[in-house]
Amino acid sequence: MIKVALRALAVILIGFVSAVIGLIVGSIIFTTFAPEFVINGREGYEAGAPIGFILGALIGLIASFARLFGKRTKK
Repeated sequence: MIKVALRALAVILIGFVSAVIGLIVGSIIFTTFAPEFVINGREGYEAGAPIGFILGALIGLIASFARLFGKRTKK
């Protein structure tokens, strides 16, 4: 039971870390390559950072969940 709780905590932690990394990468990409990108009146990194945060969180949560809770195959 404790193993499952620790794995779930690890998934949440990895999701948060990847979300922060996604926020930073998103703001850098949208500042450098698409400064005129507009969402809800915000331009550049202000519009791209939330997109990077959401994508980073989703990728981190899905990848870590699949890695930590995926079915193990025996060789």
